[in-house]
Formats: sequence, C-alpha cells, structure tokens
Amino acid sequence: MKMFVVFTVCMSVVVLASAQADQKLKNCNEVRTAYSSKGFNVNDVPNKGVHGDHLKVCPQGFSCCTLEMEEKLSQQSRTDLKAPVHQLSSNLQNTFTQRHRHFDQFFRELLNNAEKSLNDMFVRTYGLMYVKNAELFEQFFRDLRRYYSHGSSAVNLDDMLADFWTELLERMFRLVNVQHEFSDSYMECVSRHMEQLKPFGDVPRKLRLQLTRSFIAVRTFTRGLALMPEVVGKVSTVSASPSCVRAAMKMLYCPYCTGQVALKPCMNYCLNVMRGCLANQADLDTEWNNFLDSMLGLAERLEGPFNFESVMDPIDVKISDAIMNMQENSMQVSQKVFQGCGQPKIRARRSPKDSGFPGRFRPYSPDTRPTTAAGTSLDRLLTDVKKKLKHAKKFWSTLPDTVCVGDRIANGDDCWNGTAKSRYESVVMGNGLANQVSNPDVEVDITKPDMVIRRQIAVLKEMTSWLKAAYTGTDISFVNEDDGSGEESGSGCDSPSCDNDGDIYFSTPPPVKRIIKPKTADQPSSGTRLAPCSLPVAALLLALLALLTLHTR
Repeated sequence: MKMFVVFTVCMSVVVLASAQADQKLKNCNEVRTAYSSKGFNVNDVPNKGVHGDHLKVCPQGFSCCTLEMEEKLSQQSRTDLKAPVHQLSSNLQNTFTQRHRHFDQFFRELLNNAEKSLNDMFVRTYGLMYVKNAELFEQFFRDLRRYYSHGSSAVNLDDMLADFWTELLERMFRLVNVQHEFSDSYMECVSRHMEQLKPFGDVPRKLRLQLTRSFIAVRTFTRGLALMPEVVGKVSTVSASPSCVRAAMKMLYCPYCTGQVALKPCMNYCLNVMRGCLANQADLDTEWNNFLDSMLGLAERLEGPFNFESVMDPIDVKISDAIMNMQENSMQVSQKVFQGCGQPKIRARRSPKDSGFPGRFRPYSPDTRPTTAAGTSLDRLLTDVKKKLKHAKKFWSTLPDTVCVGDRIANGDDCWNGTAKSRYESVVMGNGLANQVSNPDVEVDITKPDMVIRRQIAVLKEMTSWLKAAYTGTDISFVNEDDGSGEESGSGCDSPSCDNDGDIYFSTPPPVKRIIKPKTADQPSSGTRLAPCSLPVAALLLALLALLTLHTR
C-alpha cells in the first residue's frame, strides 16, 4: 500500500511539472519577451507552442520556435560565441599595445635626452670648437635612432661606431696639431694605427659592447611587445565553423524553444563546446608560452647587464672621458703617429682662428638631466610588463575555462545539457585539435588545422629565436639586406604576392649607403687614398720606366 502511495506521489509531480512546461509552451510569453530583447521581431514568435518537426538543431517536440526563428537565433549564436573571445582578446591586445607604446616612447626619449644632454654639456665645455664639429655627434645619434627603428639592415652598429671614433680621432688630431698640415692620405695612415694607439683609452671598446648589447635587447623587446597584439588580433578573429555555430545555437538558444529562457548551459557542456570551437587556438599555447618565457628572460637582461637607461644616460660623460684621454695623451699619440706615418709639413702661416682644443670637461649634475614623458624609470616599466607577461601565459589553453564562468553557465545539475534541464553526463575533452576527435557536442575535423593559426605559430617561433639571440647579445636582422643573394629570413614565402610583402610584422626600409664626401679639393677623383709609403714606390717605378724607354731607344 505504501509503495502505491509513493508511486502515486511521484507520478503527480511528473504530471505537474509536465503541465507547467506545457502551460509555458501554450502561451510562449517569456520567449516572446526574450526574443524581442535580442532585437528580433516579436511577431516571429508563435502565440503558443507548435510541433517542432521543422526544426534542424533544437529538440523536435512542442516548441515555441519556428524554423525562421531558429535560423535567426543561429546567427545570433555566432555573434554570442565570438563576443566573449573578442572581449578577452581585446583586453589582451590593449594591454600590450599600451605597453609597447610606453616602452617605445621611453626608449626614443632616452635617445633624445642623451643627445640634448651631450649638446648642452659640450657647448658649455668646448664652445665654438664643438659647434664647428657638432654634425659628427648629430650623425652619431641619427644612426642610433635608425638602428633602433630599422635594425642592422639600415645601420651596421659595429661599423657605425668604428667610423665615429675614427672620424673623431681625425678631427681631434688636426686640432691638437694645428701647427701641421695633413693630407687625406696621411690621416688615413693615422686611422690605420688607431687600434695600436688607443687614443681614447678603453672607452670605445666598452661603449661598443654596452651599446650593441643594450640596443639589440631594446629593439628586439619592443618588437616582441608589438608582435603580441598582431598575433592576438589574427588568431581571435578566425571565423566560427558551421559546426561551432550549430553547437552554439544548441547550447545558447534551444532552451528558448522549450520555453526555458532563463536556463543556462551546464559548465562541462559549455567547456566541450568551447574547447571544440577553440581547438586550433589552444594549439597556439605551446609557442605562445615559449615566446612569453623568452620575453621575460630578455626583460631580466634589460634590468641587469643590458640596461639601456644606464648606458644612454651617461653617454655624454663617457664620450667626454674619451676626448679628455686624447687631450691628456696628445703628445705621446702625436709622436707615435709621426714615427709611423712620417713627419708632417709645418704650416706656412697660422690663422688667428687656429687654436688647440680647449680646457677640461666640467660635468653637469645628474639633477639637471631631462626626464622622459613616460614619467617612470626603465625598472618600473619592466616590473609592470613582467606582471602582464606572466598573466598572459596559457591564455589560449585556458580560454574556454575563462569563457565558461559566471552568468554564462549554471552550476550544479539544474542546467541545460543540450536536450533537457538535467545533469550533463559526457566526458570533458582536453584542449587542442587532437583531443577533439570524440567531442560529443562539436564536429571537429582534426585533419584540417586552421592555416591562419599555424602561420602565427610559425611567427611566434621565429620571434622566440630572435629573443633568445638578443638574450646573448646577438643581432638577427628582421629583414635581410637586399644584396641579391636570394637568401631571405622569415616567412619562406616564394609566391609572387610576397614580393611586396616583406615581413608582415617588421617593415624595414632598404639599407642606406653612406656617401662620404671628399674632405679636400685635392683628393683623388677615384676616391682612393694613397698611403705615404706608396709615393716613393711610385717614383721608383716611374724612374725604372724612363730608363727602360731610353734603353730601347
């Protein structure tokens, strides 16, 4: 008797629940309200439930959806599927677009401030003598900016620094020996002995090491920051496949058709749908994390031995130290040059304007140095960006978990499982394309990876190799110089469409060839300088030629 009573009660509950559902389907009022809130015409919704044999995605019982409604809601589900991914990706893009702008602005202003500080200091210290030679230092900073912007395809940093010190030596040597006249060939002899003379002490060697390592590091690091928004933008805008749109419709809007507009999907159900739809993006994660690790490693270098700020801030002092060293040892340097290159001619008359190099260097106080508009030091910028880089790790593999949270899902068993309000029983798939072969909710063709994402995987891998090279102080050109060799780095693209593409991330102009203007009007037109030792040899050859001519006669 008791069993009969229990059975009767259970049946009553089922009938009551069924009656309530049937009542909702009879009037479809809640569906009309929810449907119109999406911007659709409320007249599309039937006044009461109809038989759902016509539906292609949702359950085909009595339904508040027509085929037209299902098609419109399917289009809405495409938008709703992409919306949270777009929002999360946009946040990531904006974060690193802003960081790239801060770093780029900071580095450029450090260069500008260093040039201004040097100019102010040298005008005050050396006066007119510096002003007459200021273009040498202006060119020095122009070349540093070009290298920062365009890399070694525009400026060979080692050669540029060597040319700077050579030119500075030639100008100073003339100034400390104003009583002598020097031909271009004589000055070339002086330049050839620069390594042995070391007129500027150890400053050129130390500064070359500091500048090359720090410039390679900051250039590569800022390019890495610029690359992140590019990759995120390309990957997050990949179109949703028809199978994903179908799965999203079933998960998000089929509850509408059953009259349960407030019913949210089960968490594991949402995870399976999103992991299926974002399977290709999840495959980006390995190279993405490798890239971020390399960025973090280079950031530590910038905090330590490759600190750009600590190199550029006192560069005026370092160059002035080199000039002072040349001044203090000018007599010894000159004597060694005269022994190696020969005794130069004495000037017939000296102009009143001719004078030696002025007095000693008087450094500014660090308090007077200009500050950057970025309003912070490199250490603070790096501390901030390192936190953001760490937070961005595993972004793609955790994207489904980040989407399937909050009011997008229902916790517990009172949730939509794809067919009814009940517990979701299927196993949750792993991340990545290979794990979707048995996804119960999304049909994923694991044999056809998304080529847009595969390209970005290759781009990240290449950028990681550049970051690792920069970590060791090694420079890798982002675009090879156009030397006609046919060898290219980067995309490996060989189609006609690639001719004007170059590297899609790092647009680098062709190398600019420096044209050295003749210093004197009597320089040979061929541009070839003759060493002093070649003149006696030439005279001897001419004498022999004359003797042979007489002998033949």
